[in-house]
Amino acid sequence: MSKHIFVTGGVVSSLGKGLTSASVGMLLERRGLSVKLQKLDPYINVDPGTMNPYQHGEVYVLDDGTETDLDLGHYERFTHSPLTRDSNYTTGQIYLSVIEKERRGEFLGKTVQVIPHITNEIKGVLHKLADDETDVVITEIGGTAGDIESQPFMEAIRQFALDIGKENCLYIHLTLVPYLKAAGELKTKPTQHSVGQLRQIGIQPDILICRTEKTIPLDDRKKIALFCNVPLDAVIEEKDKELSIYEVPLSLVENGLDELIVKKLNLKADTLDLDDWRDLIHRLRNPVREVSIAVVGKYAEHLDAYKSIYESLDHAGMQHESRVRIGKIRSEDIEKQGPERTLSGYDGVLVPGGFGDRGIEGKIRAVGFAREQGIPFFGICLGLQCAVAEFARNVIGLDHANSTEFNEDTPHPVICLLDAQRKIVDKGGTMRLGAQPTDLQPSSLAAKCYQTNFITERHRHRYEFNNAYRDQFESNGMLIAGTSDEGKLVEIVEIPNHPWFVAVQFHPEFKSKPTAAHPLFAGFVGSAIERQDSRSQRAQEIQV
Repeated sequence: MSKHIFVTGGVVSSLGKGLTSASVGMLLERRGLSVKLQKLDPYINVDPGTMNPYQHGEVYVLDDGTETDLDLGHYERFTHSPLTRDSNYTTGQIYLSVIEKERRGEFLGKTVQVIPHITNEIKGVLHKLADDETDVVITEIGGTAGDIESQPFMEAIRQFALDIGKENCLYIHLTLVPYLKAAGELKTKPTQHSVGQLRQIGIQPDILICRTEKTIPLDDRKKIALFCNVPLDAVIEEKDKELSIYEVPLSLVENGLDELIVKKLNLKADTLDLDDWRDLIHRLRNPVREVSIAVVGKYAEHLDAYKSIYESLDHAGMQHESRVRIGKIRSEDIEKQGPERTLSGYDGVLVPGGFGDRGIEGKIRAVGFAREQGIPFFGICLGLQCAVAEFARNVIGLDHANSTEFNEDTPHPVICLLDAQRKIVDKGGTMRLGAQPTDLQPSSLAAKCYQTNFITERHRHRYEFNNAYRDQFESNGMLIAGTSDEGKLVEIVEIPNHPWFVAVQFHPEFKSKPTAAHPLFAGFVGSAIERQDSRSQRAQEIQV
């Protein structure tokens, strides 16, 4: 039987339940155990695909095309857990499934209620990941203890332990121990209240992980243990990390979390091996150089909107033993101030994905600046579409070329709606989604980075390169470097006579890991380093 770990949160949101869950999964994997991860989100949206990035952050896409919560990105970056559509459920999905069953008459006329029907549906999705090949299933419960939205999930995981036996379940509760500067002390009362909320509904946490700015003194740990009814060694300190989130697993190991979980669940585990992870952290702490990358986006000021982009740049930096300094540039600022003022001095320019016409002209101007100045450029999804529009206008001479997403009446629709999208009305889950195959031109920079001529990458878009203009682009110097396996859709474009100009229709950031940087991000950051080195050399020659 698979063992189950439930990770809940208290006091405030955004404490890092996803990061903690991913770290636990990684540590158990490193001890030779097979792990699967799952997140249950309490919002009523069926999935995050139609939600504003300002509210929800990025939408993380899986190979099977499922649009999921960004925490699943942490799961994939930290572990080898196979993620599918069964790895993320929302209240909306749970209720929709129950209502559909009611409409089909599956409840035989019974009154449909939160208990048992909704809670049974939740327990059903918990069972989906458990099998003979899986040692531990880790389920993160979104939201905060005490939220009305989370109550059905909390009740379901309470019942679940009764169903399969408490010896097969472990509850980890992540809380906040705030430091009051005016009083000069840490406060344990919020944690006590949060655990009290759980205990009122019948859940006694087995382990408390306490987020904190300051080291928690032994006396405070004893107080937490006493009032929250847990052993002292089950009060785990998780101090804020100034350098990187990738330090979290090491911190949890230092506090004995992995050994505690293994003992409490009676797991047969190997000795922990983190040598490669410690080497990664060493490279993070001791970079050889610093390189600067401008990320030009619509949501630049919102960290989570481009979470996987920023992480992938960090991964590439680690591979090159370099610290990547990311400049978060609002594309609207480029429209107001010009690219010379906003982008000069950066070693590379990246334009990520997005939707809507706000800031589009700023992104197009950023592409043009990078192209003309020989600055390494990387375009992702919408970034490719902006690169195509810029090249059409300023190299081919197609005035006012654009995407029909932004201007339906453009005289040159170099980007247009996919044929399969033209009759779609519903917005949720209807884009071109998930892993799609791509054939690479053997002579392309992409093929050199990947070291293969065939790849699969994850997509999330409705608009695509207009093949009616393909010959004009190629005859003017743009290489169609990658196409869908039938050759119908343009997936990658490059400018061969540029130091590094690559734009892709897919989302490579979803497949990058700290221990294995994505080939395109590694190539992009490597080119930015080369540009920095050549500029430094020229500056030295001028001084001499």
